[in-house]
Amino acid sequence: MKKELESIRKRLDEIDRSILMALAERQGLVKEVSNYKLTTNTGIRDMEREERLLNKIRDVAAEIGLDRYYAEHLFREIITNSVRYQTHSLVDHQNENDASHVSVSYQGTDGAYSHLAAQRHFDERFEHVDCYGYDTFKDAAKALIDGHVDYALLPIENTTAGSINDTYDILGESNLHIVGEEIIKVVHCLLAVEQVEVSQIRRILSHPKAIEQCTNFLAKLPRCKVESYLDTAISAKKVMDDGDLSQAAIAGAHAADHYGLQVIAHDIANQKENFTRFVVVSKEDVSVDVQIPTKTSLMMVTSHKEGALVECLNALHRHGINICKLESRPKINEPFRYSFYVDIEANTSDPNTEKALEALANEAVELKVFGSYAKQISN
Repeated sequence: MKKELESIRKRLDEIDRSILMALAERQGLVKEVSNYKLTTNTGIRDMEREERLLNKIRDVAAEIGLDRYYAEHLFREIITNSVRYQTHSLVDHQNENDASHVSVSYQGTDGAYSHLAAQRHFDERFEHVDCYGYDTFKDAAKALIDGHVDYALLPIENTTAGSINDTYDILGESNLHIVGEEIIKVVHCLLAVEQVEVSQIRRILSHPKAIEQCTNFLAKLPRCKVESYLDTAISAKKVMDDGDLSQAAIAGAHAADHYGLQVIAHDIANQKENFTRFVVVSKEDVSVDVQIPTKTSLMMVTSHKEGALVECLNALHRHGINICKLESRPKINEPFRYSFYVDIEANTSDPNTEKALEALANEAVELKVFGSYAKQISN
């Protein structure tokens, strides 16, 4: 029976590889389609074709006995990835970004969630991507400012922990531009040197935010000492370096792959739907075609009088612009004064947005536009 199971699993592995090879071949064709659209000024998204394709997928799934919902969900994800690639290609083309090599700074080390986000955002667009980890967000931004890298990737909000204030402060103090965003699902795991029982672990290392997000799981381990560390991936690296079977780290499964560790507990966060949004930052801004769903990020300071914030928000409302995020931060060296960081669903290439920002500038004491960038597409 065991040999029969092994044979079935081997066949499954072969099919999985065939699926991946077919997806790679499909992505090659997507790149050809993208190149054609760039040379002919054809729109990125054909919603009617997408719907025809999904109808066909549902019909074929029913014919072959596959769950229609499962097949549709899978192909929606495939379509989303296709549109994502074409969106990035159009932005790069229109901004004459034809480089084959880019360098990116981030906070952390190899295997960190920031490293994963950088790879996800750039790997498919460029032949060579060099990622450099730094100890702090400020160090990663300084590497960009000093010209050591082309981009910096900084986390700006998490669905569990909220906004990352350090990134807002960096943007407010610098002349950097937001040129993209990347959203990564955070799946915290417990990593150890070998596949040991969780009950054998006596010391757990991780970043303070990751520890905060896993308190329910950690509460069940009263004999464990939990210690804050610089980063999730650095914690994983220390566990690998120490080789101590009683020691573990909270990090992502990709960190386990990178450092040769074992996942001894999977998805241990209190909140299962845990996402971190990163912004891609550059010294130069980009223009985004109006056909692309776009966000614009800005900072404003209102006058110190009743209704000042409402008047600023109304300036956007009058032009039909949706505000998708509003965040306040204390102004540095100005006690009890606040800067407001705002994300709007708008594009500075759109004349209506230009008028709205002009109206906003007339109401605000200070206005700083960080940039317009392609909104990450979800299925």
